[in-house]
Amino acid sequence: MQRYRSFTGFFINTYGTRLQKVVVDAGFTCPNRDGTVGTGGCTYCDNRAFHPGYSTPDKSLIQQIDEGIAFHRVRYRRAGGYLAYFQPYSNTYAPLNELKKIYNQALAHPLVKGIAVGTRPDCIDSEKLDYFRELATEKIVLLEYGIESCYDTTLRRINRGHTAEVSFRAIEATAARGLHTGVHLIFGLPGESRQQMLAQADILNKLPLTSLKLHQLQLVKGTPMEKEFEQHPEDFLQFSLDEYLDFVVDFLELLRPDIFIERIAGEVPPRFVRSTPWGLIRNVEILRLLEKRLEKRNTFQGARYSK
Repeated sequence: MQRYRSFTGFFINTYGTRLQKVVVDAGFTCPNRDGTVGTGGCTYCDNRAFHPGYSTPDKSLIQQIDEGIAFHRVRYRRAGGYLAYFQPYSNTYAPLNELKKIYNQALAHPLVKGIAVGTRPDCIDSEKLDYFRELATEKIVLLEYGIESCYDTTLRRINRGHTAEVSFRAIEATAARGLHTGVHLIFGLPGESRQQMLAQADILNKLPLTSLKLHQLQLVKGTPMEKEFEQHPEDFLQFSLDEYLDFVVDFLELLRPDIFIERIAGEVPPRFVRSTPWGLIRNVEILRLLEKRLEKRNTFQGARYSK
């Protein structure tokens, strides 16, 4: 019995094979860094901690893809193809003509079957979405929005520079064009209680999502959030690994059963984080533990979902 809907299954069911994302850095920035809506970026963020060493903007996109494929061929030998994953910063934050040139470079690689684009919900518009819809008739296109939280109070506190309503509108506009629509959510942001975090499942259930990435908050060294934690640790709900597994099970029970789960926890290299309370456990092992926890509790994604 499959107790949650895995993203590997999404690729196999939709495209008949496993596809592996290869992270590329195209040198974008964000509107809350360059002064458009703010400066300093999100308070938890140091992008060096969130993408692999082979993807750096001093290399061409083709070189990054070649090195990424070589890296993943060792770990994921069953991959039937690759997606260029534009991950660092906001990868639609440029005029459309410039975006087309960047995406076309990646799509010209013979082993790349499509693109996955990570961005902010305030960095998308109708013109760009119409382009993605057209591109999706020939290539695989996945759009991922970092919404991080469904609460405006939290979004203001972490310096996102947009509201939850902006996130919801972007998700709806993307899905309305038939595009695969994913979001990222962080558990443990300051000021949010366990119940508030769980209540986000019901909010997401009402949105036309394809997939969901879940991350536990990790305090990256040198970020404003690390300083905030030092000053107000009582505002942060921190999970042990065991507590987090139970929390994710509770969340999955409330979540709509057709949403694919791409990730349940984040991995930041130990040198970047304030501490490693879970040790050096890898994400694949956390997934194995989650499956065991679901089996032990005899439950599954959507067990407590109601329309």
